[in-house]
Amino acid sequence: MPRTTTYSQWIALPPQQLWTVLGDPARLPEWNPAVAALTLHGAPAAGVSGDYLPRGRVTGAVHDRLAKPFVLSTFVPDREITLEQPEPAGTMRMRWVLTPRDGGTELSQQLTFSGPSAAVMRKVVGDLLETDAHTCFTRLAQLAGLRPAEDALTIVIAGGTGALGRILAADLACRGQRVVILTRRTVPELPYPQYEWDGRGVGAWADALRNPGRTAVINLAGKLVDCRPTAGNIAELRRSRVDSTRALVEASKTLDRPIDYWIQASTTAIWADAGETRCVEGTPLPEPGLPQMTGVAAPWEAAFDGANATHRIVLRTSIVLGPDAPALKRLAQLTKAGLGGSVGNGRQWFSWIHFEDWLAIVRAGLGLDPRVALPNGVVVAATDFPVRNKELMATLRRQLRRPWSPPTPAAALTVGAVLLRTDPALGLTGRHATSEVLRHNGFRFRYPTLDEALSNLLPR
Repeated sequence: MPRTTTYSQWIALPPQQLWTVLGDPARLPEWNPAVAALTLHGAPAAGVSGDYLPRGRVTGAVHDRLAKPFVLSTFVPDREITLEQPEPAGTMRMRWVLTPRDGGTELSQQLTFSGPSAAVMRKVVGDLLETDAHTCFTRLAQLAGLRPAEDALTIVIAGGTGALGRILAADLACRGQRVVILTRRTVPELPYPQYEWDGRGVGAWADALRNPGRTAVINLAGKLVDCRPTAGNIAELRRSRVDSTRALVEASKTLDRPIDYWIQASTTAIWADAGETRCVEGTPLPEPGLPQMTGVAAPWEAAFDGANATHRIVLRTSIVLGPDAPALKRLAQLTKAGLGGSVGNGRQWFSWIHFEDWLAIVRAGLGLDPRVALPNGVVVAATDFPVRNKELMATLRRQLRRPWSPPTPAAALTVGAVLLRTDPALGLTGRHATSEVLRHNGFRFRYPTLDEALSNLLPR
């Protein structure tokens, strides 16, 4: 059965301008580094063949020796182009569609593998071609002439090289904002100005906050939570968040004027294992709470005190579901492996949000959505419809067309977590977290239910 994954991005350019790059397939290597070279056997048109070479020593060599030419099966100027590549015992189809929307263009990329080799080729070739897809869209847009608007914000993203940070940077840049990244190590393939910092003290990187126009800060910096809950790891989780936040706050105090917008990352895990409590922005924190959850998030938020900013939001984010999100990838892998049963008693709450809704909340917090104005203070980034673990796993099995799976006892998860070097509390605890602030300020979720979200995110 053919399986298709889709990535989409709104870009602040008309279709005709994007087509100047997209409509010339030979330029694909310029904006997708997974492609080393591409040549056409004629002028671009439906029916024209060509050859492409994927990047990678082994993959490229095998493809160069064995692959047949691809064909442009669809070529509609300013609207659509489809490339069909024969694969061993199957076909790869890449399709791009440009749709005018809201004064710009919705760019959609679909990658489909069909035939007996589909599963293997998706893993070997598909993962390569789809790596950091949203950053690829940014490169395409910049090649097509996208530049920051005159009234653009300069948005400084700390932690902008992580998976979520990259998607956020691409979304904002494609909308005509000026994006700057603070990173511990420069990433050459990212198409934004980057400042190296150590996440501990004020240094030359603070110049990124000094701009002639409006400036925003989004602080996502911090070590990934997917680790064993040892005392050392918990201390590092806390230190990586608290130190970087304090450094940004201290840097903001050296400025001649306040930061215009500041979105400070936090997590709904601050409520630890909340049981049946309905957590909203004003819900008190547990005392003491779990050290790897409340013990990390509470001092993280406290470090934000004193930030020199006019609009200040602490964004308590739930589990973000996206095509490249670690949480969804791991859950999907377990489900496909026949381990998609409920965990523990299955009653623990799972609060979540689709990445596009998370992006929309961030844009609202930056004053970029004229329909939604968010107040200063805590905002919970979570859908109105959390689910219990039992429902989460049943929905995943249904979406992935997997049969019933046996439940995973808590003891088995604890042992498995040791082998996977992760924290069993990530699966055995939960919280029912929703936002009163979003509801009262007119925010509308594009993907309010888990079925809608997974239908959009999982290969069809």
